[in-house]
Amino acid sequence: MGQLITYTPKQISEITNPRPGETKLGECLQVLSSLDDLTAATKFVLLGLPEDIGVRANLGTGGAHTAWETSLRALLTIQSTDRLTGHEVSLLGYLDLTPEMTLADLYDLKTAEGLKYIRNLVSSIDEQVYDLIRQIVQAGKIPIVVGGGHNNSYPILKSLAKHHIQGVHTINIDAHADFRALEGRHSGNGFSYAMHEGYLAKYALIGLHENYNSQLILARLKEHPEQVFYTFFEDYLRRTRSYHKDFEQALHFTAGICGLEIDMDCIAGALASAGSLTGFSTNQVREMIAQTKGYKLAYFHIAEGALTLTDGRTNSLTGKLIATLISDFLKAQS
Repeated sequence: MGQLITYTPKQISEITNPRPGETKLGECLQVLSSLDDLTAATKFVLLGLPEDIGVRANLGTGGAHTAWETSLRALLTIQSTDRLTGHEVSLLGYLDLTPEMTLADLYDLKTAEGLKYIRNLVSSIDEQVYDLIRQIVQAGKIPIVVGGGHNNSYPILKSLAKHHIQGVHTINIDAHADFRALEGRHSGNGFSYAMHEGYLAKYALIGLHENYNSQLILARLKEHPEQVFYTFFEDYLRRTRSYHKDFEQALHFTAGICGLEIDMDCIAGALASAGSLTGFSTNQVREMIAQTKGYKLAYFHIAEGALTLTDGRTNSLTGKLIATLISDFLKAQS
């Protein structure tokens, strides 16, 4: 069973590495010592979910658990200015899922038994993430969640929906719909499970890749015409659509209680389980985050990024990229 790990101000100071004449976010953000501090926390609360069990349960390449620490380090060293002081956000900590990660290593995913076990393990993680997000939301705060796999979208949506006693909406900038069959929990079916159980009311997808969403998945999306809005990245290459206009349409489509999801595989060249050399540029994703200004979002979730993947690939800039996206969200929403 995982547990919440918090930080001390001394630990954060050591990571921040203060310099004379400069002030960094790590010197300004609020460091929470426990869940009891949530009531006095700032509007935005940062939580890490360093796990890759959901990705592996989806038969993907592991490594998503490596994004949290490098992202936190990068965020803490951002300069505090009048554009973003750091006082806007509180750091809760991260959910340590080492016991579950260790158990997942014991099973052969090429066997039906192994696959069933690891997907049951994802369901166990769902409950733990749900409980943490529930407490953040009940305290009236907006969670900023860094994963981990995209499986964690399901417990986030569940916590918001149960709190508001209604299905909530989300916008997902993603190369994949993550709307696979209800075949046991994994990173590829968080949204299909959430919609099936009534937690996800409206689902807007921006930039799906034509080559990596099956006809079966597209058929599932089309079964919900009043609940689902989606676009293909290739249409932006063909200049038949505008991602700015589509994202604005998505914001109107999901008006109400809505969150923003970013799967790092939507960004060309970003290191992710299903990463690609084609996709949105970093700046295009940043532009879409900036477009959320004036729209009150209920949560922000960045999933699937990695510092190092289990196949040996690595990208030392992953943390800096994720930290930049978080800073953009804070600027747009503060």
